[in-house]
Amino acid sequence: MAENGSYFAGLDIGGTTVKTVLVDEAGDLAGEMVEVRSQVKDGYEATFGQLELALVQLTANIGISREQVCGIGMDVPAPSSDGVIWAQANLAPDWVGTNVRDCFSQRLGGVSVYMTNDGNAAALGEYAVRKKHHGGLLLVAPGTGLGGGLVLPGGRAYEGQNGLALEVGHVSVPHREENGELPKCSCGLTGCLEAWVSLMALRRRVGIELAKTENAGHPLNDGSTVEEKAFRLRDFAKAGDELAISIFRQQGRILGYGLADLVRVFDPGLVVIGGGLAETVGFRDDYLGWVMEGFEERAWPVYLRSPINPEKETTQFEWASGGDSSAALGVAFSAREMFG
Repeated sequence: MAENGSYFAGLDIGGTTVKTVLVDEAGDLAGEMVEVRSQVKDGYEATFGQLELALVQLTANIGISREQVCGIGMDVPAPSSDGVIWAQANLAPDWVGTNVRDCFSQRLGGVSVYMTNDGNAAALGEYAVRKKHHGGLLLVAPGTGLGGGLVLPGGRAYEGQNGLALEVGHVSVPHREENGELPKCSCGLTGCLEAWVSLMALRRRVGIELAKTENAGHPLNDGSTVEEKAFRLRDFAKAGDELAISIFRQQGRILGYGLADLVRVFDPGLVVIGGGLAETVGFRDDYLGWVMEGFEERAWPVYLRSPINPEKETTQFEWASGGDSSAALGVAFSAREMFG
């Protein structure tokens, strides 16, 4: 039986898959998430075909026509401005310089489309699942790199004049390797927060630590690749391994230190930590404690407690809770706000 009313789609375009959702006029999830292959390396037209396939499945699942989808939000895994892709990232070359937003809107007969990058979409998703939260929200998400996004009070992502704001992984932190050098970041600069807090950083740190004489007998020195060692490090930390814990403790403290400066600039009130660590149940309370240690080392007291009411926290920290559909839900939420 068909559902009445208007609906809004969220399309989270990743390097491998597209995660898609529908929300209704009240902003509630309608049906289940649909996931299809993204085919981004085959060109944007190939991805458009996959997006249409997902829309067909989404609408069929709840018995509505596509005409009832009154707005679409989508996010892309690349820098963009006003619908235009600025850099190739993991996409095919034909994405660069293309107004993907307008092209997709035209392909669907003029349906209104909102587009942002994946970091903003994830932040919007965390905002959307917190229905009682109406203040700001800063998301940081350690993964392969360190992404993030900022949602302003009321639910609008802050994207900057050119859509390039909130590259949180590339703020500088004054931490050096044991030999006094600044670590090199994937962006080509040195000393970036991402060079300390990311999967890439874990790989570098694991290699450095396991090369030390005192760690020669560690179980991770088993002939596996550094990528495999870094992947297994979280399980070692959960089991209480001292070396693994020391690596994550360093990462958490440096993340907290960097967050103190971001909070000083934006004063979001709520900081959400996402990425793979958000799904870890074994030691994430400890990790958040290390983040707070770094934050308290760098932050002014006013960003911890109100000087008027010491009982009130001025900055709260939470783990991400939106799950796999968070970014798709975030852009669907924005489409509803903009086109509903």
